[in-house]
Amino acid sequence: MDSLPITENINTPCENKMDLTSEKLPTHPFYTSIAQYAAKHQKFFQWKSDKPDHYTHAILVDKALQLLKERIKRGDSLASFLRGQLYFEEGWYQEALEQFEEIADKDHQATYQLGVMHYDGLGTPTNAEKGVEYMKKILDSPCPKTGHLKFAAAYNLGRAYYEGRGVKRSEEEAERMWLFAADNGNPKASVKAQSTLGLYYSTKEPKELEKAFYWHSEACGNGNLESQGALGLMYFYGQGICQNTEAALHCLREAAERGNVYAQGILVEYYYKMKFFTKCVTFSKRIADYDEVLDVPMIVKVTDCLPEFIHRGMALASFYYARCLQLGLGILKDEATAKHYYSKACHLNPALADKLHALLICQRI
Repeated sequence: MDSLPITENINTPCENKMDLTSEKLPTHPFYTSIAQYAAKHQKFFQWKSDKPDHYTHAILVDKALQLLKERIKRGDSLASFLRGQLYFEEGWYQEALEQFEEIADKDHQATYQLGVMHYDGLGTPTNAEKGVEYMKKILDSPCPKTGHLKFAAAYNLGRAYYEGRGVKRSEEEAERMWLFAADNGNPKASVKAQSTLGLYYSTKEPKELEKAFYWHSEACGNGNLESQGALGLMYFYGQGICQNTEAALHCLREAAERGNVYAQGILVEYYYKMKFFTKCVTFSKRIADYDEVLDVPMIVKVTDCLPEFIHRGMALASFYYARCLQLGLGILKDEATAKHYYSKACHLNPALADKLHALLICQRI
């Protein structure tokens, strides 16, 4: 197996303070979605099989809301929550907020969503204190129905302590909350907390890379896409584990296939350094132009990867595509287009672009 010709380790798993996102509503052990609810109540979505090609997404949503309204009139309490959740997933946050507030006293999932919405300012002005209050209510509740929510609430509280929003900033308290939420790698706990611990131990000073590797391994084993890419980097550069290029490429390729944009960017860099220029050009152009097809928030929603690393992956791809265009490597030389993609790399991640440009000046790229 060829080894990576390392010039500079500019692609550490996490270099700066983490810019975190809230944990999505954990799935209920009995009702994980409207689809599973419909499976239990087979007549609920009977219309869906009736000429499905004639329905647009908007029509389907409207019909779902009509059916939920009917079930709410019949006293179906779960339907009330599902209506709020449908509003939330469609991005109709004000409607979702009103629905969740209406049922919060008797629905813990609605309480959880209210915590997320107030903390992140979805459908309401940002109110971190109120968001923290809702999350603490979940964490401190003795009700067994909150069981599937407690780990996620602890993760969100850890985020609040880490960011110092709604509570006094304390990395020690953030770490304690995340360790509780991670629950020793339990796949039914907060996998996002497991991945975040991996990033945290890569970021804090002094770094604790062996701990970072452990938590990324746990999260990756539980399906976390962000950590799978991070493991690839750690194997590449021997951080927290012995350097192993074969293991690195295995992690990165699997993560890239699953949609990890940063892993895709790292592979573009690898192809360039190994002089696989045609392959580098093919992949880098596609990745650099992701923003012409999808916006970054949508990629975040689909992959649950942090925006910071999505931007880094796209910046790497833009830079190396520009370099290939500039030198005519694997593609016809085009300096004008190269300039456009260099500028795009600078826009996506100025700090990373500066480091790459410095290596270019020193003729190390």
